[in-house]
Amino acid sequence: MSRQALHRNEPHDDVALGSLLQRRYGTEQPQLAGTPWTDTIDTILSHRSVRSYLPVTVEAATLELAIAAAQSAPSSSNLQAWSVVAVADEQRKARINAIAGSQRQIEQAPLLLIWLADLSRLRGIAGGQQSTSHGLDYLESFLLGVIDAALAAQNAVTVLESLGLGTCYIGAIRNDPGFVARELALPDEVFPVFGLTVGYPDPSDVTGVKPRLPQAAVLHSEQYGSGDDGPDFSGYNDVLRGFQRMQRMPEIDWTEQMSRRIATKEALKNRHKLREVVKSLGFKLK
Repeated sequence: MSRQALHRNEPHDDVALGSLLQRRYGTEQPQLAGTPWTDTIDTILSHRSVRSYLPVTVEAATLELAIAAAQSAPSSSNLQAWSVVAVADEQRKARINAIAGSQRQIEQAPLLLIWLADLSRLRGIAGGQQSTSHGLDYLESFLLGVIDAALAAQNAVTVLESLGLGTCYIGAIRNDPGFVARELALPDEVFPVFGLTVGYPDPSDVTGVKPRLPQAAVLHSEQYGSGDDGPDFSGYNDVLRGFQRMQRMPEIDWTEQMSRRIATKEALKNRHKLREVVKSLGFKLK
């Protein structure tokens, strides 16, 4: 069933619903007959990272709509402690891509959004009110800005994908956030949290929906619980290997891949220095 055929709060076709959930988890899922369904749910469950883009400009009106959606996300105490820089200049994008590992999606995407935890605006407002701003000096405020930026970005992703565009988060800008800050002329107390490539997907290179862990691994009731031996991820390893074969990717168990990713500080790709870098960008982090 196409997204256009779905109507808000109408029961979804059980076969189509089962197909969407099976793609998300890589295994057959329990029937949810008569479950209300919306276009938004369809968009979210169909999310995939897009790494191949057509050379088509993202319209200004589309970007403005995405930012309106981002600003509709929840914000702690309405502080709105985030900002975003839209990068379309190819040379600037290339310089940022160099520190991000020269990723294909950054090179191809016509638009790169850099999402920022932004305490600078709040600091300036307090100064204009002849007020102190000691509350911004603590780790809580930095964390608040990061959370606000993440919530805002995901709202934008949902809208962009609902309009037929593709996206891919770029955490690798944190390989050298000091460079990104200088490239974007960020003031003190503004931190680049992640990038987001935006563009129209190349239909000749369709990415599959990557299966996620089963809900039993992430959903707990009342208290965090696990068996004496911990959760069994063997089934998910098999599911992800099947996805890797389908996508012609190197096959590796998820548990092994994650273990490698966190094994050493070198695996963090220079990000083990983030505390020092964040402080160098003006954050107090008390």
